[in-house]
Amino acid sequence: MSKAKIGIINVSDRASAGIYEDLSGKAVVETLNSYLTSPWEPVYKVLPDEQDVLEKNMIEMVDNENCCLVITTGGTGPSKRDVTPEATEAICDRMMPGFGELMRMESLKYVPTAILSRQTAGLRGSSLILNLPGKPKSIKECLDAVFPAVPYCIDLMDGPFLECNTEVMNPFRPKVK
Repeated sequence: MSKAKIGIINVSDRASAGIYEDLSGKAVVETLNSYLTSPWEPVYKVLPDEQDVLEKNMIEMVDNENCCLVITTGGTGPSKRDVTPEATEAICDRMMPGFGELMRMESLKYVPTAILSRQTAGLRGSSLILNLPGKPKSIKECLDAVFPAVPYCIDLMDGPFLECNTEVMNPFRPKVK
C-alpha cells in the first residue's frame, strides 16, 4: 500500500515568524493520526497570511508533491489579513461549499461567532483542499464533522484509499453490491 501524502498548512503571521508555537498544524497531525490507519505522510508548512505565498504552496503540494488532501488552518476570519479562502478559490478548479457549511454549523454549537468564519473547500486536480479555523479545539470539532466524507471524496478523484480507525472515525462509503 502506498503512503498517502497530506498537506498541512498553518496560516499564521505570528507562528510563521516564530512569535508563538505552531499549535494548529500539530492539532491537524494529531487528529489525522487518530483517524487514519493507512500509512500517510505529512507535507507540512507554517506560512504567513499572504495570498500569493499560500497559492504558491498549495499548488506545490497538489501539483508537485501529489498530496491527495491539503488542510489549512487559520486565515478564515473577517480581518483584512485573513486571505486563506481567497487563495483556495484562486487555485481550485471547483469549489465544495458543503464542507464550509457543515463546519460552520458544527462550530455554532460552541460559539455564536462561528458565522464570522469563512471556511471553505475546493478541488484542484485530484486533490481536496479544506480550510479550517485556526484554534486547535475548533480544528478537531470541524474535522470530526466533515472527515466522514473525505475518504470517499478522495476515492471519487482516484486518490489513495484512506483507511480509518472506525472506533474513532467512521467514514461513509457506499456499499458495493
